[in-house]
Amino acid sequence: MQYVVTTQVLENYGAHDTDGKFKSGNAYWKFKFGSEYLVNDVERPADAMAFIMAAYGANTIGWKEFPTDVVTYQEWLGEVDQLDEDYAAFKKETLHEVSPIHGSIL
Repeated sequence: MQYVVTTQVLENYGAHDTDGKFKSGNAYWKFKFGSEYLVNDVERPADAMAFIMAAYGANTIGWKEFPTDVVTYQEWLGEVDQLDEDYAAFKKETLHEVSPIHGSIL
């Protein structure tokens, strides 16, 4: 089965020039972009999300990236095909195809 996993990024602006910690009052988190990954060679949606978290997730004082949504590839195509033509083309071009069996972006 193929699944598309969407990620969300948070960036801590407080970590750029201070310690970035909540305790010291220097944390300043902002939502940023995310990515979309087409995950091949998995059986379940949870497997796709776990693979993306393990392979592409991040959890540092300045940056966090984590999966937020998972749909089948066919559901994703149906959603994308409803978008403006240019935006739909952009989403298809920027979709990262990956596999836990092959271990990296295909």
